[in-house]
Amino acid sequence: MPQQQIPCPQCRQPVAANIEQLFDVSVDPGAKQRLLGNVSNVANCQTCGYAGQIPTPVIYHDNENELLLTFFPPELAIPVNEQEQIVGPQIKKLTDKLPPEKRKGYLLNPQTFFTYESMVERILGADGITPEMIKAQKDRVGLIENLLTAKDDEARKALIKEDESLFDDQFFALFGQLGQAAAAQGQGETAEQMKAIEKLLLDETAYGQEIQASMKEMEAAAQSLQELGEGLTREKLLDLILDAPNEAREQAYVSMARQGLDYEFFQLLTNRAEAETDDEKRGQIEATRDRILTMVNEIDKQMEARLQQAQGFLNSLLEQEDIAGATQANLQNFDQNVVQALEVMLHKATEEKDEALLAKLQQVVAVLQQASGPMPEYEIIEKLLSVEGDEALDKAIAENEEKIDDNFLKTLSGIIAQSQGQEEKLSSQDKEMFGKMEQVYNAVLRFNMKKNMG
Repeated sequence: MPQQQIPCPQCRQPVAANIEQLFDVSVDPGAKQRLLGNVSNVANCQTCGYAGQIPTPVIYHDNENELLLTFFPPELAIPVNEQEQIVGPQIKKLTDKLPPEKRKGYLLNPQTFFTYESMVERILGADGITPEMIKAQKDRVGLIENLLTAKDDEARKALIKEDESLFDDQFFALFGQLGQAAAAQGQGETAEQMKAIEKLLLDETAYGQEIQASMKEMEAAAQSLQELGEGLTREKLLDLILDAPNEAREQAYVSMARQGLDYEFFQLLTNRAEAETDDEKRGQIEATRDRILTMVNEIDKQMEARLQQAQGFLNSLLEQEDIAGATQANLQNFDQNVVQALEVMLHKATEEKDEALLAKLQQVVAVLQQASGPMPEYEIIEKLLSVEGDEALDKAIAENEEKIDDNFLKTLSGIIAQSQGQEEKLSSQDKEMFGKMEQVYNAVLRFNMKKNMG
């Protein structure tokens, strides 16, 4: 959503803010994150230092959980009849987007909340997040504040000993997020202080020590995979996993080599179990297979969830009248997942020859290129296109091995697809370029097959 100039709620000086009233997660999964993450309807005034919510009506819709919620800030003093005039057209708009079978009774009875906090609690409650969980999160924030304001490390160690159970995965995740936010907002001193405190927490808490042990297993797994290099095959990957000294090492191999854990890999694993004559060893192999399947499914589920959220965010941009402006205003939200989703959408639109969608997506790409230069994939493509000869091309691919991944292949194949069916319109120079791209694409495929499959 494009930023708007509004008067600061405190000093009335103009500030830029993302103003959003309708949060419809049924068509835009990223809307929930924007609402709960205080991305929208928040002002940060450089003049007076105000940082907080902008009073604006909010309508929240989640068809899956049958939620239609409204909140009108009391300070706006909007009469009930005017509230209905605001809500009515928005409800019609979101209802029209739903297929008939999803238009249920809850749409006729929106829930009105008198405080923003109570509305947020209702949204979180639909996801199974209870008030007790919310309180626990507030307690974690309070603990972090106490750690930051403690006079020295000895005082911080005393805080840790008061209740070490508070230092769990959720605490460390929150601590890391706040540290990244401080760095991103230019709070260098606070970010450095949090890094030092994090090191203390890793050394002084049981969960921190578990994290460090896990990191060591990741490093050991990475070294084993690197030592095999081009000799890595499914069979050797299977041997590494079966010989892993613990489940943490197994997890490390799975997370690093997910692409190699395909149907053929699991068939090899099943064959290995069936060929084992010792019942105990066969049971161990089968248990390993079950653990790996669970890990793979969880990784895929998380990746799919992140991709869907990223696609929802992109869809919300594409719905804007000023796509370029909306993209510029949301550059901070373009992480690796969003870029990947953008490439997937570009590839699909190209394959389906959806010119209207392509035109919109290219507006997003243009803003990204202007903001940060060429996407990494394009830089590598240009480098490989400049190489002459098969041997030199293979060498260049090997030198850029870390950068040549699925995203690279999707980008390259998407560019090649644009030329298909348009040969008559292409100049001789363009035909030569696309021909060279196909050579690069085939060379990369051969390289990946040798690297991953043996």
